[in-house]
Amino acid sequence: MQSKYTRSNVASEANGDKDAERCDLFESIIFRRPKEVAAKQNEMQQSTGLVEAILVEVKNRDKIGGAYLKSDAICCTPKLASDGSCKVGEVIIRQDPDNPGWPKRIQTPFGGTNEEAKMVPQTIEINRTGMYYLYFMFCDPQLKGTTILSGRTVWRNPDGYLPGKMTPLMPFYGFMSLAYLILGLLWFLRFVQHWKDIIQLHYHITVVIGLGMCEMALWYFEYANFNATGSRPIGITLWAVTFSACKKTFSRLLLLAVSMGFGVVRPTLGGVTLKVLLLGFTYFAASEALEVVENVGNINDFSGKARVFLVLPVALLDSCFILWIFSSLSKTLEKLQIRRSMGKLELYRKFTNALALSVLVSVAWIGYELYFNASDPLSELWKRAWVIQAFWAVLAYMLLVVTCVLWSPSHNPTRYSYSEEVEDVEEEGIPLTASGVKVSGELMERKPAIITDHVFEVIEEEKRE
Repeated sequence: MQSKYTRSNVASEANGDKDAERCDLFESIIFRRPKEVAAKQNEMQQSTGLVEAILVEVKNRDKIGGAYLKSDAICCTPKLASDGSCKVGEVIIRQDPDNPGWPKRIQTPFGGTNEEAKMVPQTIEINRTGMYYLYFMFCDPQLKGTTILSGRTVWRNPDGYLPGKMTPLMPFYGFMSLAYLILGLLWFLRFVQHWKDIIQLHYHITVVIGLGMCEMALWYFEYANFNATGSRPIGITLWAVTFSACKKTFSRLLLLAVSMGFGVVRPTLGGVTLKVLLLGFTYFAASEALEVVENVGNINDFSGKARVFLVLPVALLDSCFILWIFSSLSKTLEKLQIRRSMGKLELYRKFTNALALSVLVSVAWIGYELYFNASDPLSELWKRAWVIQAFWAVLAYMLLVVTCVLWSPSHNPTRYSYSEEVEDVEEEGIPLTASGVKVSGELMERKPAIITDHVFEVIEEEKRE
């Protein structure tokens, strides 16, 4: 005997034994078999093929099959049925003593020579929180590789249609929308207060804040709509996905431009502008493709196999951004040190430390994520899975906050902005006759210059004598 199945899985958050608000509703489920297979059956026989829908909690998956009968079989055989443990032609199921009636079995037979078998619409109440699998299985060898399943199943938690694995993300995106709104208001107040001293870099930061605000708001609206209706309209999801890809791209381009000293050490990016834009466009395309596959039209809380192939280009491009950013930072720090722009140098050191810390945390988190996915192939730890996705949104926000603090608009923009006159003076060198020099808006003492001046004064006095 053979078994063939398809599987649907979802996390349930039903709690308590009294109110079973979590349910599985079968709507218009139809099984079809080829005409030649149906023609071989006995027209007078009521059941000439059986398909079973089996709903089981993931922790009780061992109750499907003949493991407790010391057999590897999934379907009941005459030998196993001899002691009354199962019925021939059916899937072997052992009931859970702690939860009577589970796993659930719903049978749909093919009648006579019919080519179709319609599943009776029904609702199954679930009173216990857990991850549940829905299997469509059959043990008739004639149905193997020929039966087609169509229709849909509707899953609902007590608070809506969002699967339990995705439910915490809705309030999370609401919280992040509020966080971006607060950051945007603070930045706007600072922007207006010092609008005469605004540099081009400030406009780029404003764009990233705006994109982040729209991204979080759209994701919250998308999840709220999903929770209320049970479906993910392509239009809403596509907008959320596009803003997410735009924000990720602009964030990385902002970090790269700042690392290159844009607006601080150099007025423009010069000859590398085209390369920067090309990398940004490529990253946007790869990120958009990945987000589309993961979210658009997908109402399951599991990613498809296509995700594996789309993750690699995004990871590779992220690596390119990281290498280019730190390489540019090294050159920028070296230039500032040569020019003795101590104010800007200190600013960039803080920025470098923040980036280095974020990279270390990211690498550690990627290791944890790999361990988490490897140790939980069946999503038994679904209650914690949302943290994986939320972490990257929080990290991006924290980096943006650091950038806003370091490059906040102020009444003294020369402390971090590019100044052609100051840069020219720095390139020519420091006058020896000055006891102090103003660089990047800061008064810096030059002790060697003071000593030299004193020596020159002594020499002049000797000549006069």
